[in-house]
Amino acid sequence: MTIPTGLRRTVLRAQRDTGFLAAGVLPHLALVPVWSWAATTTARTGNWLLTVSMSAALVLLGTPVLTAVQRARYRVLIGVDVPRLTPTTPEQWTWASTARWLAATRPWRKIGYHLLLGPLLALLELLVLAVAAAGLAGVIAYAWAWALPTGIRQDWFGNLTQLPAYTAAGLLLLCALPWTARAVARAEARLALGLLGPSRAQRLQERVDQLAVSRTDLIEAVDAERRRIERDLHDGTQQRLVSLAVNLGLAIATRPDLPSDAREEIARAHLEAKEAIAELNDLVRGLHPAVLEDRGLDAALSGLAARTPLPVRLRVNLEERVAPNVESVAYFVISEALTNATKHANATRAEVIVRQVGEVLRVRVTDDGLGGADAAAGTGLTGLAKRVGSLDGAFHVSSPVGGPTTITAELPCAR
Repeated sequence: MTIPTGLRRTVLRAQRDTGFLAAGVLPHLALVPVWSWAATTTARTGNWLLTVSMSAALVLLGTPVLTAVQRARYRVLIGVDVPRLTPTTPEQWTWASTARWLAATRPWRKIGYHLLLGPLLALLELLVLAVAAAGLAGVIAYAWAWALPTGIRQDWFGNLTQLPAYTAAGLLLLCALPWTARAVARAEARLALGLLGPSRAQRLQERVDQLAVSRTDLIEAVDAERRRIERDLHDGTQQRLVSLAVNLGLAIATRPDLPSDAREEIARAHLEAKEAIAELNDLVRGLHPAVLEDRGLDAALSGLAARTPLPVRLRVNLEERVAPNVESVAYFVISEALTNATKHANATRAEVIVRQVGEVLRVRVTDDGLGGADAAAGTGLTGLAKRVGSLDGAFHVSSPVGGPTTITAELPCAR
């Protein structure tokens, strides 16, 4: 006979949950002897100070051990992982640092769980185990009733007319056991997660920290890939185009006997090759300028200011080189701002100020153009705002109609 899958799953779950509850009785009652001894000793001797201090020391020593036991019980028996609290240990213990450490760890929650809530949970677990034992005893009532001596069996059951009622009651209890044990196990798991693990605020903070680290890793990976593409274009495709342009130029210079139409086609191809090289140079610089990686932000901005068609006053004050991803974002903010000032704002001059204040890199680009730039209008400024926001930076545009336009960005640069 094949047991239905649903029934087999229910039976296995009931066994697991009942075993989990049975394993929690002794750990939940572990501190009962401590406070019962403290109560009886205090009542007998009246020396409450010594008794309370000794019992408090035993509770403090036993709480970490019981917490580890409970974590293992939840993880092994029902697959619930109760995270550990990992507060930062102060370098120097002062009253303030101790208070912060206690606020982060909140040891009174664990003490309350083991000392006060533990006995109540043990009582609830014993009730569930009693239901299981009573149900099993009722189901096998016929077997153990006939195993009793005749006199005892007749005294207890008479002519055995009560046994069907015992069996029916046992079946009902066993049918209710899976849901009862499951409900108690879930309630205990929620209490343990709330009292033995980190609080909701701490879990959210840990998740935020993890997301911040993963985002930083992603930004660095994208920046590294951008640098790789720049190197491949610079060392591969660009060199091939330069070689093609040189060969075309040599063909024009060394073959005077070429027909005029062929010479015109070669000259046109030579011009297109040089334009392609210029466009590729602009593309490479747009991806990631090599000088930015080799010599830093100051040198890269000097080259950018020299290539800009309008006069640019550049002031860079850096204590040291900042992180590569910060340098990249700062460079592209300035590059886009100068491009907009040249192409769209009809500016005649611009000023770029870059300075490091503590752990913040401040970038400001000002031009005397027509103004009217709006970062919320879906232009290139929106992309710059997203780039700055990817580093938890602040981006602001001030551009009244008629000018001037000022673009500022503040980038965290702590390594």
